[in-house]
Amino acid sequence: MLYNTRTDLALEASRIKKGECRLPEGISADVRTLHGFKSESLHILTAAAGETIGKAPGRYFTLSLERLLERRSEAFADAAEALADIIRSSLPFKPSSALVVCLGNPDMTPDALGSIAGANIIVTRHMKQQSAELFEGFNSVALCRTGVLGTTGIESAAHIKALCRLIGPDLVICVDALAGADSERLCRTVQVTDTGISPGSGVGNERRALDRGFLGLPVIAIGAPTVIDAGIFSDNGELSGFFVTPRNIDTEVRLLGRLIGYGIDLALHEGLSVADIDMLLG
Repeated sequence: MLYNTRTDLALEASRIKKGECRLPEGISADVRTLHGFKSESLHILTAAAGETIGKAPGRYFTLSLERLLERRSEAFADAAEALADIIRSSLPFKPSSALVVCLGNPDMTPDALGSIAGANIIVTRHMKQQSAELFEGFNSVALCRTGVLGTTGIESAAHIKALCRLIGPDLVICVDALAGADSERLCRTVQVTDTGISPGSGVGNERRALDRGFLGLPVIAIGAPTVIDAGIFSDNGELSGFFVTPRNIDTEVRLLGRLIGYGIDLALHEGLSVADIDMLLG
């Protein structure tokens, strides 16, 4: 089955046919296991190579979550540690401060991933400002939930750029729901990339890109595919542009949002465990 629809996942974009990977020159791939979870990476080395699959040059990591679905008690903690390892490897340097940006519409379940992840972020910037010594073991982390243009009247990119100028973080981490092209990966993978993100691009509503070129800071983008173009299931061209999502999307998005939030916490605050985060978040 050909991928004939848009996808935010670089791993899918690189595959001409399901289960078959033909990498153009200038793209390298790697597969490894982290805490029992499969992690696949693509490194797009040149702009020309990126153009062949429609992705910007940079590193893309895809964490597969099949084991998490087994609901074993240790699976969530292992998945969070695996995601934290990937986030750390995506960082260009060890930051002392970060702005976590939660994109998307919290009132639309498939698009609420960023907002749910935000509820699981340990925010410390205000505490570090009040007592740096007391919170010495934590990085300075601020959080922004941008909402969407239709409800705020403000482009997310403009909002975030102004905030970066105000608080001066070392880097920005963006979280957003993605669109996929393979139903088997829907709500089953998390992508991490150091190339930034174009909010809404997966569903044909592309806004200003949030990347280093625009913000002047390193930008890490984290997301999971929660919708897929219905056109991939049929030869009926009228279905293209309609997006479908799993019937249990409420449960899936809550789990993915919590996982991403915990992964960010573990990556930014050294020495924490999942049990520590449970306690701190209450």
